Amino acid sequence: MTKRKRTLIRWMLGAVLLVDLLLIGAIWRASTTPRAGQADVALLKRQHDLLAADVARGVRIRETLPAVEQQCDTFLHDQLPPVASGYSSVVDNLGEVARTAGLRTENVAYRQHDPDSHGIIVVEIGATVNGDYPSVVRFINGLERSNNFYVLDGLQLAESSVGNVKLNLRLRTYFRT
Repeated sequence: MTKRKRTLIRWMLGAVLLVDLLLIGAIWRASTTPRAGQADVALLKRQHDLLAADVARGVRIRETLPAVEQQCDTFLHDQLPPVASGYSSVVDNLGEVARTAGLRTENVAYRQHDPDSHGIIVVEIGATVNGDYPSVVRFINGLERSNNFYVLDGLQLAESSVGNVKLNLRLRTYFRT
């Protein structure tokens, strides 16, 4: 072998050795840095835990659902009058609350909707009340304390005489079939 070939072989071995050292360094660096796979596993575990919590919450809801349905049925039976006697009780009750508060009622109108899937009938009530301010406050308080279930959807100030307040009321009540 000639000297030239030996020098060439030495340079080639040196280059291969240098490449090997660079590869060893790259492998060592890659092994000490966190892997993207570990982050993916952690993310998937977190998503799994969240989904497992949702499933557990769903199971608890399913277990308590019969008791909630029973409470709803009891509320509907105890708080909502049957449609057959509902109108008379609402008319009497609104009149009594207005008289007790010292108000006059005018233009009372009822609009009944069809029953929903649970047999609940929504009845919208429009009325005008007239009286002094403390009487109006007593009337609204009487609606809140009434044995009948009312939802006050709105009130609007109407024309009134001096010292009196005239309000247009929009109420809702409910009947059961």
